[in-house]
Amino acid sequence: MRRKVLHSSPAVLSSVPPVGAPSRAGLSSHSYFSSCDLALRRQRKRLYCGLDIEAYHWLPLALEGGLQSYWGIAVSTPPHNWYDSHATYAATLYDQLLPISRQEWLADLLPDRPAVIFDVGAGSGRDARAFAGLGYEVVAIEPSSGLRDHGMATAAPGVRWVADGLPGLAAAARLGLAADLVCVNAVWQHVHPSERPRAFRKMVSLLKSGGLLVMTLRSGPDSGRGDHPVHSTEILALARDHGVQVIRVVRADDPLSRSEVTWTNIVLRLPDDGAGALPLLRHLILSDAKSATYKLGLLRALCRMADGAAGLATDGEDHVTVPLGLVGLYWLRLYMPLIAANLPQAPGNRRGGKGLGFAGPGWDAMFDQDVSQRDLRIGATFVGPQAAAIQAALKDAVDHICRMPATFLTYPGGGRILDCSRSTGRRPAGSFTLGQEALESYGVMRVPRHLWTAMAQLACWIEPALVSEWTRLVRTYATSQGRSTESDVIAAAMAWSDPDRDVAISRSIAVKMMQGGREVRCVWSGKRLGPQNLDVDHCLPWSAWPCGDLWNLMPADRTVNQHSKRDRLPSSQALQDASARIEEWWSEAYLSRQDGLLPGRFLMEAQASLPALSSRADIQLPELFAAVDLQRLRLRQNQGVPEWDSRR
Repeated sequence: MRRKVLHSSPAVLSSVPPVGAPSRAGLSSHSYFSSCDLALRRQRKRLYCGLDIEAYHWLPLALEGGLQSYWGIAVSTPPHNWYDSHATYAATLYDQLLPISRQEWLADLLPDRPAVIFDVGAGSGRDARAFAGLGYEVVAIEPSSGLRDHGMATAAPGVRWVADGLPGLAAAARLGLAADLVCVNAVWQHVHPSERPRAFRKMVSLLKSGGLLVMTLRSGPDSGRGDHPVHSTEILALARDHGVQVIRVVRADDPLSRSEVTWTNIVLRLPDDGAGALPLLRHLILSDAKSATYKLGLLRALCRMADGAAGLATDGEDHVTVPLGLVGLYWLRLYMPLIAANLPQAPGNRRGGKGLGFAGPGWDAMFDQDVSQRDLRIGATFVGPQAAAIQAALKDAVDHICRMPATFLTYPGGGRILDCSRSTGRRPAGSFTLGQEALESYGVMRVPRHLWTAMAQLACWIEPALVSEWTRLVRTYATSQGRSTESDVIAAAMAWSDPDRDVAISRSIAVKMMQGGREVRCVWSGKRLGPQNLDVDHCLPWSAWPCGDLWNLMPADRTVNQHSKRDRLPSSQALQDASARIEEWWSEAYLSRQDGLLPGRFLMEAQASLPALSSRADIQLPELFAAVDLQRLRLRQNQGVPEWDSRR
């Protein structure tokens, strides 16, 4: 007999329960669902005899119970579409179940608080809320917009929602966070078997060393939402292939008392470094042969990009792709102060850029046009001779990077680490803006994911090692030339940028607003400010993350900034308390101005430095604020930056 196909639609939600379904009064949720299950099975023959399936408002709940397998009915809509159409019913059911954090087989293995937990396939947010209630920082990952909306409407403090899902987890990977625990509860059956090796690899890549991967596997008839068979042996084999330890495997009955459904609960642990990125970096920094500082320059450029411009990276399978123009831009920023200070970058480099492969006519033209290190920032626009000089300097830098350090940075056993794809696309004459499109016009570079992830998460330790080795080489070259070098001169030239100059634009805007009779208030205390007590605060502190982007610069009362908050991270609660004032400042100071360049710069900088922010042109302020909160969490986790609570 040919199976009927049910097209799920909102119309299903407007009818009545099946004949024989009990009244809900006086029954527990589980008893009620079980009674409805029995009533629906009794009607199986009637359904086959042509009864209108659309007349049963309990059908969406029946799908969760796997009842379609009794009827022989197939659902033609993809899982995401089903969840979007029936989000309220699915959430009602899911929220009645015991959160995974309170289940005995897992409770004793939970990490110490505070820790970061990724809830993959977060559904209604039941588990995410429970984890947050225990004091964890939670990233809830859910592909269904309907379930996400429900979860955000019932959100608890400490839960951040991200639109993403298996098998790719591209948005989650871009966050730069390493999870202490990744929870995948009742999700694996929705992943096609051909995509499971990739999905497993992506989940493991989100873990920090020693982190737990927690999975629950559903065994039973198809629920009608694109389920695929699962078995614990598959997970154990994947764990073995990825060097992941098996900590616990527990069989369990179905919490909805369905006799035909069973569950297997698995806990895995990622040991050690998990990827081998740190030994590779140690080899490249300390052991690899170097005839110039170029390898260190490229590694430091990539490290600074992973830490401060990850929003411009594109996720791939085992790599990330970055614009070659961005690599060249960071390269120029690193070398400009070193060459201006006449610090040798190769044995034969005695003065300026002479003898350096990237310092050609474009380099000389930049200095002739008075282009400074600080001018070379994301979102900056140049015209006329300056634009031509910067385009030429970027081209020379990219050519040199691809020809030299990117070619000779190799694995210990041989083989190139970085792959470059050049582009000869034409760039506009006259005006040149350092945005993603322009930077990608030079081509792209592929960076191994494990290397990029290590740089993003451990930049505060990796970059000092690069600077130390770079400084040693400079001194070695200078000594061979019979020259002496002062430590403070080298340190100043190695500095990424000057924080005092970063705040000038924001301070000027705030003062002009005051002079025009507009109120400017401290984002942290709400106190009205005047020129005498105005400070410009780096919301995410410069000492932890040297970011002078406009979005990170906020008006603050001098006493609060210098004596209370200082160089600490705002706590999650402090940031939430200030959200309205922060968004108002962004809008009035940057986005509502008649200056056509400032709003564009503001958005370009935010999209480059905040990996959680989308690349759309119509970004809303709450989206930007959520991305800042995730970046705050990243700094807290990766660097252990002390927090400041505005209420104390």
